[in-house]
Amino acid sequence: MTKRQRIIIGSIAAILLGSFGLMRLLIAQKQDLPVRPPVPGDRWVRAEMAAYGDVLSSVIAKGRVVSTAEVELVAEASGRVESGEVPLKKGQNFQKGQVLLTIYKDEAELALSAQKSQFLNTIANLLPDIRVDFPDQYASFQSFFNSIQLNNELPPLPEYESESIRIFLASRNVLAEYFAVQQAELKLSRHTILAPFKGAFLDVYVEAGAYTNTGGRIGKMIATDALEVEIPVGNESTGWIRPNDPVQLASIDKERVWHGRVTRISDFVDVATQSRSVFARVPLNGQLSLYAGEYLNAEFEGGIVTEVLEIPRNTIFNYDEVFTVIDGQLRIQQVEVVKLNQTTVLIRGIDSGVYVVTQPLINVMENTPVKILGVDQAEDPASLQKPPIETASQ
Repeated sequence: MTKRQRIIIGSIAAILLGSFGLMRLLIAQKQDLPVRPPVPGDRWVRAEMAAYGDVLSSVIAKGRVVSTAEVELVAEASGRVESGEVPLKKGQNFQKGQVLLTIYKDEAELALSAQKSQFLNTIANLLPDIRVDFPDQYASFQSFFNSIQLNNELPPLPEYESESIRIFLASRNVLAEYFAVQQAELKLSRHTILAPFKGAFLDVYVEAGAYTNTGGRIGKMIATDALEVEIPVGNESTGWIRPNDPVQLASIDKERVWHGRVTRISDFVDVATQSRSVFARVPLNGQLSLYAGEYLNAEFEGGIVTEVLEIPRNTIFNYDEVFTVIDGQLRIQQVEVVKLNQTTVLIRGIDSGVYVVTQPLINVMENTPVKILGVDQAEDPASLQKPPIETASQ
């Protein structure tokens, strides 16, 4: 090892030893932080004395507005799609009876006119024979012939009771031609689609000018003047709701309120949510806007529950247990859960006069000594300012 290497190694060792010694010196000079002594005092909890009574318990849930009529628009004839009185576009609204669209019908109109002309010719050839053989029916058939118009629907056939004239008309093919014309009129009517209700296009699959076949899907439409709310309600709560019960419906911002009634309740439970659908009809007065797909808050009257105790829902743990205070100590007691509400629960099973803890408790054990806020008096008034036992939602 050269002299230069020995000097370098010695310098590094001296630096390390000096650093270690300085660290020990600083540690020895460090003063311990003062430890705050534990503050003596009692543990305080919020509790209420068990007092049973009758409670009018409502059922609160949230539902979605749906249309009472959602119709798939299907072509009953084949041909080119033409716009009607309203544009064939998604979101377009329409009135009842308006022409939504037409499917090219010139060819069908010509075919119908040809059949009517042939039928007119048949009746014209029959009139002389009817005048001779059935003079009492001549006036009615003459009037029937005069009332046939190529651009209008066929009038009803004249009434007759004679078996002989029925045979006469059948032998001359009058009845077959008459019903063939009616069939052609029905086919022609299927080329024009009228709005069955006031509504809007929910979706459109075919644009104007495109070709469609019989049975082809054109679009989907919903009624906008007949709405209801589908409200999923937990299966355990549907027993408090009956058809025709009143229900208050409110928008999410609570600025719009409607008063409706329950129309029906489903007889099956949704597998995913374990809820049943309750349907409520929404009365529309034209003053408050409401749209399909909108969510509303629903509050059902429910019913009166007799001889129960109502406590905050988050005080229940292990499904049916609560804390009580007996002789200044916490006790766990099993209860009967009668009804679950959104924020409260109705229970039975606690003796009247026993104090029930009305706040969730954690990190506590049974038999822990506690005092009740507002009931017990503290020896040191300042201890009332101390926080109660640490809490958390169950």
